[in-house]
Amino acid sequence: LPVVRFASAHCPRRTLLSPRPHRRDATPPPAMEDIEDVLGPAGFSGGGAPPGLRLPLSTVAVKPKRRSSKLVQTQPQPDARIPGTQTIYVKTFGCSHNQSDSEYMSGQLSAFGYAITEEPEGADLWLINTCTVKNPSQSAMSTLISKCKTANKPLVVAGCVPQGSRDLKELEGISIIGVQQIDRVVEVVEETLKGHEVRLLSRKTLPSLDLPKVRKNKFIEILPINVGCLGACTYCKTKHARGHLGSYSIDSLVDRVKIVVSEGVREIWLSSEDTGAYGRDIGTNLPNLLNAIVAELPADRSTMLRIGMTNPPFILEHLNEIASVLRHPCVYTFLHVPVQSGSDAVLKAMNREYTVSEFRMVVDTLCELVPGMQIATDIICGFPGETDEDFVETVNLIKEYQLPQVHISQFYPRP
Repeated sequence: LPVVRFASAHCPRRTLLSPRPHRRDATPPPAMEDIEDVLGPAGFSGGGAPPGLRLPLSTVAVKPKRRSSKLVQTQPQPDARIPGTQTIYVKTFGCSHNQSDSEYMSGQLSAFGYAITEEPEGADLWLINTCTVKNPSQSAMSTLISKCKTANKPLVVAGCVPQGSRDLKELEGISIIGVQQIDRVVEVVEETLKGHEVRLLSRKTLPSLDLPKVRKNKFIEILPINVGCLGACTYCKTKHARGHLGSYSIDSLVDRVKIVVSEGVREIWLSSEDTGAYGRDIGTNLPNLLNAIVAELPADRSTMLRIGMTNPPFILEHLNEIASVLRHPCVYTFLHVPVQSGSDAVLKAMNREYTVSEFRMVVDTLCELVPGMQIATDIICGFPGETDEDFVETVNLIKEYQLPQVHISQFYPRP
């Protein structure tokens, strides 16, 4: 049997026997599960650190052919047997955190020699990074998977859908990679191109911020400051995928800021499932992080900071400190604060852990303390049990504040 090697900081040469590649006349082999899923967290000390990157391969050229005594130089052609010579189509659904994950995966693949493309037809493999927040995004994923199968392309599905619904029918026979395994995307792509099915979904340490990255917009760095959240909203499936709160250290985030500023990035977007909850798991808080970051921004405002989405409960105690940061000349006077409903009864049913009056306190305080403050919010319509009176309360709240951005979604039941 062929041997598949999985790199690891703890066991650099641990091996797994892999099944033979798929054959049309044979029963498909079982999926290759992550060895850390099989052994459990005690299998290797530390829970599994990101493996080291392998150096890119040089271009593989085809020997020139002679035709009619005239030398013709052929172009290098990809060979499916040689890792790092193929073209990968990357498609991303969902939030800025997902976009950052795709940029990190693209960076690692590019560093190993793969070409990243936005043209699916000419790609040798498709990599789909998925979103599980709403039905439409998951339906779009299913449509794209169907197109990929019709085109007979190897496929890897990443992101929140496989992490939260690994047994989904659409994912049968497909390689999948979880949200905390993006640092192993090269391994998954290599094995998938060989015809194997790989499933890496175990939770481990946070992916390093120093991984190679290919930005979709070279002037914008999307910087994840933590993963997961502390909430338990009754309608949300993202928590099942991203999990409990896990924050990066202030030092690691500041180091990343220094690097991207030196690279000429013009905007840094802090990304998170809940920015306001940052640091509560490691003994710090959001104001401490923000103050450390703005201290590294150029005084000429050549690099600006955008603070990400935050739910009301976790910034109430820090409103004055956050307002101070928002007044900094290198920080955009913008904050995304979802209210979801103007009815306390609906908020309670959603398990949002705040009241309408507390949302008002956040908006009123920031608008009073920060000149030119702009606040965006989200609304869910049609939540189960919402009455006409509840809906009117929501409409009245939006009319009262006239917020510049209101994102309105219908309720989608998420299994």
